[in-house]
Amino acid sequence: MAAKKKEPQRGPAAVNRRARFDYELGQTFEAGIALTGTEVKSLRGGKSSLGDSYAAEHDGAIWLYNAHIPEYLQANRFQHETRRPRKLLLHKREIARLANAVSREGMTIVPLKVYFNDKGIAKVEIALARGKKLHDKRETEKERSWNRERARLLRDKG
Repeated sequence: MAAKKKEPQRGPAAVNRRARFDYELGQTFEAGIALTGTEVKSLRGGKSSLGDSYAAEHDGAIWLYNAHIPEYLQANRFQHETRRPRKLLLHKREIARLANAVSREGMTIVPLKVYFNDKGIAKVEIALARGKKLHDKRETEKERSWNRERARLLRDKG
């Protein structure tokens, strides 16, 4: 009897929850990411963080900066640097669109989540975003609070 295929991990390996609060998100892109072996194993562990990370264009490619992927403890001496810049794999048109939006329109490239697709390949979801001002953040917080309160009232009433 053939061995059963292992079920792939469901859910994202890392999520940037702060992005939706700090930025108005625009167009999203799915990009591959160039990783070493220990980085992939560590990502599958689910302890990575996108909190302070961002992406930028450098030498005709988009790079992910400041994303934290912890060391893989079972690896011996072939460890990776935890916050090294990682190349994002995109088509030339997508790179050009992102670079133009950043340079002309003053937008930012924000990573939203890192996940493994159905084939087990690591992908990063990035978005073009514009930073929110303080009053926009307050407005968002008020709206969320009201939606929570409204749901609570409807649940209690009904």
